[in-house]
Amino acid sequence: MRRTPVVPALATAALLLPLLGAAPSAARPPDAPPAPDRLQRAFAEAAAEYQVPRSVLLGVSYLQSRWDAHGGAPSVTGGYGPLHLTDARTALAGASHHDEGTEDPRGDDARAPLRPKAKTSPPATLPARLTTLPRAAELTGLSAEALRTDPAANVAGGAALLAAAQREAGEPLSADPADWYGAVARFSGAEDSATAAAYANDVFEVIRSGERRTTDAGQRVTLTADPDVAPDVSQLEDVGLRAARAAGTECPKTVSCEWIPAPYEEFGDGDYGNHDLGNRPASQRVRYIVVHDTEGAWNGVLDMVQDPTYVSWNYSLRSTDGHIAQHVKAKDVAWHAGNWYVNAKSIGLEHEGFLAEPDAWYTEAMYRSSARLVRYLAKKYDIPLDRQHILGHDNVPGTTTATIPGMHTDPGPYWDWRHYFQLLGRPFEPTAGKNSGMVTIRPDYAENGPVYTGCVTRGEPCAPHGSSAVRLYSDHDVNAPLIRDIGLGTAPTTGVNDLSSRVSTGQQYAVADRWGDWTAIWYLGQKAWFRNPGKNPAAVPASGRVITPREGLDSVPVYGRAYPEKSAYPAGVPAQTVSPLPYRLPKGQKYVVGEKVPGEYYYAVTFDEASHRVVTGEDMYYEIQFGHRVAYVRAADVTLSTLR
Repeated sequence: MRRTPVVPALATAALLLPLLGAAPSAARPPDAPPAPDRLQRAFAEAAAEYQVPRSVLLGVSYLQSRWDAHGGAPSVTGGYGPLHLTDARTALAGASHHDEGTEDPRGDDARAPLRPKAKTSPPATLPARLTTLPRAAELTGLSAEALRTDPAANVAGGAALLAAAQREAGEPLSADPADWYGAVARFSGAEDSATAAAYANDVFEVIRSGERRTTDAGQRVTLTADPDVAPDVSQLEDVGLRAARAAGTECPKTVSCEWIPAPYEEFGDGDYGNHDLGNRPASQRVRYIVVHDTEGAWNGVLDMVQDPTYVSWNYSLRSTDGHIAQHVKAKDVAWHAGNWYVNAKSIGLEHEGFLAEPDAWYTEAMYRSSARLVRYLAKKYDIPLDRQHILGHDNVPGTTTATIPGMHTDPGPYWDWRHYFQLLGRPFEPTAGKNSGMVTIRPDYAENGPVYTGCVTRGEPCAPHGSSAVRLYSDHDVNAPLIRDIGLGTAPTTGVNDLSSRVSTGQQYAVADRWGDWTAIWYLGQKAWFRNPGKNPAAVPASGRVITPREGLDSVPVYGRAYPEKSAYPAGVPAQTVSPLPYRLPKGQKYVVGEKVPGEYYYAVTFDEASHRVVTGEDMYYEIQFGHRVAYVRAADVTLSTLR
């Protein structure tokens, strides 16, 4: 996603989001913060007033927001406060980050650039999951304004909704959490039983394990573990939801998944869309999973992926409850990443959300559902769970010098990679001693708050917020110039979409130098500095494989794709240009290696798959972490070694 940093360009959408520039978005409280236990007391008081077990109320809220209030700003689906009460009267929009014309989603030089435009319309009625706040106002007598802006009122509204769901199910207001499974399933707002069950199962998993954290407003909240709670799952039978349309999906049993296919159709003058048929992994390996955000809301996103003249991705994930829709089989190639080499070897996941709205948050329900899907796909296709294989769209390189400025920047600096990899079961831990020659970027998300600009108005600061990203300078001084990316052709800025001088959690780099509380890494052919104080480090020591130019070479070229040499192409398949990017990798510098890969090109330019070919060459490449994005170098040009 790469956007002009003004009030987001949703003017073509039928309805504008109130969260885009209208609501307060400061993630931290103003002058006089409330007592740090106020929210904990609010949970206790609301639980007592509405006769909801405290652990159930806390567990539901954790899955909705991890107890954060987001300063009264709404989520991507118009949800407010710790209980994510939704008020989406005008919250559905239809613009996607694939509409902006800056990136060809296919990224295949063998075909004309694809510049899709979405055609969406608002739904006639809003689903119940998007209108829970007005219902909470009716039940509590509290104003909609209070429910949106006062965390304690919001918690009371959530408790009232849970109690109403329990009564509607014909169940007593029991003090035993195990008796509330059906009410929790109803609270999810899910439209099918599988989604409701997945949501309720997650809530009770949190209740069993317990949680403790300090919220974005400095509130300390604790849910004491109740490892023996065994909910009555039979209650789901009385909730009255439809069965999920899971037939044909490739999802783990622990998530809710439905099949909403992207069309493979011919149209117009021999054109077709919106993906290519393949035979992966038999024909070529699936090496990557690419994390996107939608820059649009659920209904509009589903409309777009079902348009044969539009583009495609493999899965969409819904914010409110983590529900998943699959659109393209994993064996086939979706058009999503803007780099044909990456598309041909990846699976694309679109998450309902907005890059430049730090408080239009990604819910815990969606994070957990996404992590389960990624674990399943990684195991099935033997994809390593690291940041050189689990990519953000913002980590995908441009294919040529000309395409670099238009590459997308989602999911952006507010996606919580550290939490995500904890859910994946691969937390970023130190793997070497204090003075190792390599580091893994790992700031404290909540405490790490670099200033970004342009979320709402060009040049204006974004709301203070936690971030996964760390800023890079040309010297060990915050007043030094920012690191420049020559491929972008512009001076570096603090813009939320500017990746020039930014590294992200989980990415690994070779250490170039140290100075007091500062660490330098090799980055885009430069020595790049970031603050890394011992008491609050932005990175942890690591070990791993690195490459450097082989002896006798002053520098080596860097590529945005690993294509075969010209002699590898058979008759009937035009040879693709092996075009280096504008960067060079100088001697003496080291870059962390992801994997050694063969040069490959998937030729698929016609609707008839009989002409499709996978061309594999003799040349081998190393994928490396070169800047914020990954890149490739020829194995013959470099020497491999290990840093500890």
